Amino acid sequence: MPLIKVQTSIAPPETSQIQDLLKTLSSQLAKQLGKPESYVMTAFEGGIPMSFAGTFDPVCYIEIKSIGNMTPTQTKAMSQAFCQQINEKLGIEKNRIYIEFADAKGTMWGWNGSTFG
Repeated sequence: MPLIKVQTSIAPPETSQIQDLLKTLSSQLAKQLGKPESYVMTAFEGGIPMSFAGTFDPVCYIEIKSIGNMTPTQTKAMSQAFCQQINEKLGIEKNRIYIEFADAKGTMWGWNGSTFG
């Protein structure tokens, strides 16, 4: 049910680097939300034309979605952790990363032919 999707303007790195990043993000998201990693989905899209602050310098947009209510404490901790990871793994400056957090109702999230609500 939790999802973390990374979109960036930089060219995609080697497949193994992307997989390493996604594994790290998956385990961190599960830990931050206190949910089983077996439900976490990750996605990466690179090479997307994007601008930020009027420039085309490297930029990243991250979506984090989960069923339930993320607290301000959780979102602040996740922002810090995920900005750090993207900076370390992809070299994108933290001030060029936006993160959107979205809570979903169980009835609005489908899986395995049903929903979580």
